[in-house]
Amino acid sequence: MKGKNYYIPNVLSIAGSDPSGGAGIQADLKSFSANKTFGMSVITALTAQNTMGVQDIHLVPEDFIESQINSIFQDIIVDAVKIGMMANSSIASIISKNLRKRKIKNIVIDPVMVAKGGATLLEKDAIEIIRKDLIQIADVLTPNLPEAALLTNTDIATTKSEMLTQGRRLLDLGAKAIYVKGGHLDSKNSPDLLITINDEIWYEAPRIKTINTHGTGCTLSSAICANLAHGFEIETAISNSKQYVTDAIKNADKLNVGQGHGPTHHFNNLW
Repeated sequence: MKGKNYYIPNVLSIAGSDPSGGAGIQADLKSFSANKTFGMSVITALTAQNTMGVQDIHLVPEDFIESQINSIFQDIIVDAVKIGMMANSSIASIISKNLRKRKIKNIVIDPVMVAKGGATLLEKDAIEIIRKDLIQIADVLTPNLPEAALLTNTDIATTKSEMLTQGRRLLDLGAKAIYVKGGHLDSKNSPDLLITINDEIWYEAPRIKTINTHGTGCTLSSAICANLAHGFEIETAISNSKQYVTDAIKNADKLNVGQGHGPTHHFNNLW
């Protein structure tokens, strides 16, 4: 139900759970809230993880994932959807089928494949489903460099030129926009690249000295999703989100969570 003077968008995350709160559904909901939207979730997988790594994964049955999606859409207007951990081809197909029949706007796909600690979060058979099916419904695809390499079947980019080439290949697969995250690049700054049919825009930010970067990809894609739900054009949504995540990383060391890669500070601008 819309308010009288101001409409708060409803934004859905379809992703895995992180009980330590730094990534996955938990990070998405924090990012949605910090970017002034109402967050909802459909859980695809339960993980046992912390700042040290992933210890175990339990996949949610496909029919129950579908039931969660149906429950949301039967009752609530959904203004944007972020897709994160899909785990395997069956779950990826269920998500695609259910979103296609509803013709959802503002779909952001973060192709979560490997956790920061190295654990595999996506089976190989799901990569083809993402390539041939899910990318076509995406308003924005947000791969990091290893993910872009897997999706384009190439080596991991080591230069901005290679990032650009891989981004163009991904755009050719059918998404409206590709946002390649260059955090893995060996450079002084952290360059990200937005590619659309009409533009190629670089977003540069200085690297921040901290090990507390757990869940940055989830946080960024969710922020982009929230900004799109507010009606911002893609360039503005990306710019706003990049600044939000940069500030969250800058303030991450104020938190005291775990002994490994700690989370970013999602509410640094509010606390």
